[in-house]
Order: sequence, then structure tokens, then C-alpha cells
Amino acid sequence: MSSSAPARDAALADWLAYLETLHPKAIDLGLDRIRAVAARLELSLDCVKITVAGTNGKGSTCAMLESILLDAGYHVGEYTSPHLLRFNERIRIDGQEAGDADIVAQLERIESVRGDVTLTYFEMTTLAALLLFQAARLDVVVLEVGLGGRLDAVNLIDADCAILTSVDLDHMAYLGNTREAIGWEKAHIFRPGKPAICADPVPPQTVIDYAQEIGADLWRFGTDFNYSGDRQQWAYGGRDQRRNALGYPALRGANQLLNASAALAALETLRDRLVVTQQNVRNGLLHVSLPGRMQILPGLPATILDVGHNPHAASALGQNLDSMGHYPHTYAVVGMLHDKDIETTLSRLANRVDRWMCVTLGGPRGTSAQELADVVRRITGEETPVDPFIAQTAEVSRASGDHKPGVRAKPRPAVASRDVQVSTFDSPEQAFAEARKLATDNDRILVFGSFATVGPVLQVLRLEGRDVLS
Repeated sequence: MSSSAPARDAALADWLAYLETLHPKAIDLGLDRIRAVAARLELSLDCVKITVAGTNGKGSTCAMLESILLDAGYHVGEYTSPHLLRFNERIRIDGQEAGDADIVAQLERIESVRGDVTLTYFEMTTLAALLLFQAARLDVVVLEVGLGGRLDAVNLIDADCAILTSVDLDHMAYLGNTREAIGWEKAHIFRPGKPAICADPVPPQTVIDYAQEIGADLWRFGTDFNYSGDRQQWAYGGRDQRRNALGYPALRGANQLLNASAALAALETLRDRLVVTQQNVRNGLLHVSLPGRMQILPGLPATILDVGHNPHAASALGQNLDSMGHYPHTYAVVGMLHDKDIETTLSRLANRVDRWMCVTLGGPRGTSAQELADVVRRITGEETPVDPFIAQTAEVSRASGDHKPGVRAKPRPAVASRDVQVSTFDSPEQAFAEARKLATDNDRILVFGSFATVGPVLQVLRLEGRDVLS
């Protein structure tokens, strides 16, 4: 089943390779195994704990919380997944990535006590992160849920505040094929008597029902907290707290105020334990950074990197592209995993792209360039269906009073009326190099579809000396 554990002086890369062989399944949801090992490790976090789940927006919300809390002077741990370039990105303490030696030491510790209990890669690394946080004696930890909520390894932790950013269709083989089923799974990060922040403007009834069933203190966007804004600034309004004259977050995107307001709602619920000033919020939002989320690189042609890989994320990306203005040609470097809703995701962007550069992603979950190209040719041969995300965004705008320009997408002509070109490549690097060769300064290049697509392109740019991770 698994190979022998790495030698004592083994590198982190050797340990990560070993973890991939340790358990029969790459994804095996359930808490019994990880709880058993956590008990042997005497794992306990004596600090404020915030968990963040959702289909999209988790990473941005975690990044904003970390940035604000660091500005307030707290010792903060942040755990996220997956990573773009290095595994170490997943585990941060006081804004710095954990070192190889520290991560390996915790993996060795887990290996020494787990006995005959096999854990997945994600379960082992989650325990390693939690052990590092325990040793660091932090004030607060921000934990991003990996998949779903109810049976995800991160749900091992009883959160003092839980945030649900959004509920949409993704990971349906594990979570169900309706928003109601997926919402029920994700709502299980809520805890009795503890604040539960729901930033989804129209949450499934199952989320509301589960919160009521367990007695969680549910905070709903549009009811318990909200935001409003104009061209220069925005304001947050909660149950008992208002924060005015805030600058827009450094993270770009139509949904970032929704994510920011969820973060501020969480901080409002915890204000008896975490003192955060207005200036801390301003500074935190100004300096927050998260590569690969509607990341627009400086220079020409305009280059956008986005890890969006499901219909909901692609819809938001489409609206963000619309707000950028007109470009003669948009080159899309796209690679996706086969367990995603590829056709619906690509259809959300079909009216915005005329040069498709499909790439092959390796590994058991990867999709070939030819498979993607076949999907693109199919969806660009007919009119794209109405995008439901536009209706949801309109709902957010009505609830919040947000009048910032560029929030709503303008109607576009059917794809069939455009000169669409489709090509295939063996890797993201190869496609990106060709896109840069073909695009003029007036065009734009979009790289999207997966962390496994954006990561290699980020590495290319980093090797060129570009500052792409801050």
C-alpha cells in the first residue's frame, strides 16, 4: 500500500511524495482516522480559531483576515490549500511560510504515533500545520477548509467563528449535485452557540436550517451585515458595528467586498477577544495579497492570472474581464481537471475569449488539451446560455446599495458571430509562451482553470525576475 517512511534526514519533497502513497485513496473524507491520531498527538489549540469554507472566496477571505490581524499586532497562523509554487505556501506563521525543516519535524512526529492508521496527504499535512500552530503559541489561527466541511480534516477543529463564503456546484462527486446538498455539507463547520457567518447572498435553506438545528448564531449577508460603496470608498455595517471610509481591498474582483464584509463580520463577532481598529482594517485591506486571484500583472499586454475552476468562479471572472474595457483579442491559456464541470465553466467565458489555447494537465485528474479543445469548439458553435451569476450579483447590489461601476456585465453578442480560434499545447508554459508571442500590446492574456495551470505560469514569470507573489 505505502512505501517505507523517508529516512530521518530526508527532504520535504521526499516526505510529500511518501504521503501520496500512504493511504489507498487520495481523497477519503471522514474524521475518525484523523481524530484518533490527533488524540495521540495531544493536539490542542489554545487560541482564537476561525474556519472558512465555501465554493469560492475562501482564500481571499482568509488572506484579508490574516492581513488585518497582523496589522493589529496579533500572532497569526494561516492554513490554506492548495498551493501554487511551493507546499510551504499552505502554512504561514506571522505572515511567513513555514520552513522545510519545521514541516518535516512535524511529519516525522505524526508518523511516529499514527501506528496502523493511514492518513491521506491532506490529513497528514493538516495535522502538521496544526502542530506547528500549537508550538508557536499563536493568538489566532485562520483555517481554510479543503473540501466541503462536514468530513473535511479541518473540521477536526471546533471554531470560535465559522465563515461560509459561498455555495455553488463543485466537487459534486463528494458533496452532492445540488446547492442544498452542498450547503448542508459546508454548514457543518458551524458550532452550537458560536457565530456562523454566511456571505452567500441567497444561501440554500439547508444552511439556515442546520444553523437553527444546532443553535449556531447565524449572521446572514443582507440581514445581519452588509456593505455599501461608491467610486472612492466603501463601508461595512454589522449588527452593532459600522466601519466607514474604507479603501477598496487590494484584491481585485466583483466579489471581494462580499468577502471583505464576511471577514469584518467575523471580527465583529470576536471583538471581545480581538481588538481591531479602523486603521488596522484599512491597512490590512490595502496590503493584502493573494496570487492567482484576478491577478493583473503590470505591463503590456495585460495579463490576468486566475485559478477559477468552476462555473461560479468563471462567472465572476467573466464580469471582472468585462470591467477591464475593450481588447481586440483575448488569449485564454486554459487547463482543467476532469472532475470539474468543464463545459459549464468554459461556457461562462465563451463570449469573452476568441483565442483559446488549451493545455494538457498531467496526473490522474488531468484533462488533455484535445479534450478541452473539443469542449471549446462545441460551446463556441452555439449561443452561450444566460449566466445565472449575473442575477446573483444583481441581488448582492440591491442588498448592499453598492453602486461601484463595472459590477454588472453588459450583454455580449453570441459567440458564433466571432472569429474563434482553438489550439492545443502540451503544457501551460508552452501555451503561455505562444500567447506572449502572438499577443500585441493592445491584447490581453488570460491564464485560468486550475492551480495546476496558473502555478507553472507564475513560475515562468518568477524565473524572469517578475515580482508575482506579493
